[in-house]
Amino acid sequence: MQPERQHQNWRSEAGSRLWLSGLIAVMKHAERPEVRRQPVAPEILLELRAQLALTASFRTSGISTLRH
Repeated sequence: MQPERQHQNWRSEAGSRLWLSGLIAVMKHAERPEVRRQPVAPEILLELRAQLALTASFRTSGISTLRH
């Protein structure tokens, strides 16, 4: 998926829920002791940094569609 498309998906309520659900699932998997003992592949770190950069750019855009 192209970065522009990912950014638009993140802006929708459904997209933000989907992104958050995915993040929670990955964090639950990563907290398991047998997973934590394993080294992290460099390509996974690159993907993580890209995902985190996407959310950071959204926060600085000044547009919030999230409702609490």
